[in-house]
Order: sequence, then structure tokens, then C-alpha cells
Amino acid sequence: MEARGGLMSAAYGKCFDPTGARYGVPTFPWKFAPDDEQFATRRQLRARGLRPGGQPIAAQVMRVNRRSGGVRVAYLYRLDLAKPVRPMTSRKWGALALAMLARRTCPNCRVIYSYCMPTSLGMCVLCAFPEPTPMEG
Repeated sequence: MEARGGLMSAAYGKCFDPTGARYGVPTFPWKFAPDDEQFATRRQLRARGLRPGGQPIAAQVMRVNRRSGGVRVAYLYRLDLAKPVRPMTSRKWGALALAMLARRTCPNCRVIYSYCMPTSLGMCVLCAFPEPTPMEG
């Protein structure tokens, strides 16, 4: 396999294991996964209305991050073993609505906003940074 007109770099070589001898599952470098409509990521399955359905990981796509030195992995699942996504029931829709309401409610002042609370603050901006009154100043 050649990458961009030359031999495969060391980073690609580390990520290229089509037999699964090194990592236990077939491993391909980023953008070198098989194109034969055999594998898909979770996001690609969801776009087709499918889910992995408890099947084991069939392959993985690996990329070495030069900045952090870490490795990013995307797991691939077989399309022929994927199952249809379960439909949302009325109970699931209700639970989702309550969860979103909780995310929009400030735990300090209990005001419901039209946006979700910032997780970095844990409360609304007005409670996190109260305006000083003229008497305090």
C-alpha cells in the first residue's frame, strides 16, 4: 500500500493491520478502510436507521494524532449484522422532554431558560456572575 505517491509512513504502518494480528481486529489507517459497503461506524449506521445490535467490533480505523501523540480509533461494525433502530415510544419521548427541561432549569434560581445551562458554570450566567448593586459599589 502506498500513501500519496510514496511508501507508507511509520504512522500509517503502525495503523495498518488487516489480518488483526497486532490489535485483535482488522485495523486500517484513517481514510484507508475498505470501501466495499461491508463496514460502518455507529454514526454511519444511525444515518441508515440501523444500530450495532450487540455485535462485536468487526474492524477499526486508527489515526495517530501528531500533536498529542495519542491514537484516535473509530470502531467499524458489519452492516449485514446490524439491526433496525428501535422506535421512540411515548415514555421515551416524555423522559427526553423532562431531561431537556432539567438541562434548561437553573438549579440556583429555578428559572427555566430557552437554552441549556453551561456545564462549565453549573448554573445560569446571572447566578454565576451577579451584577453588583449600586449600594455595594
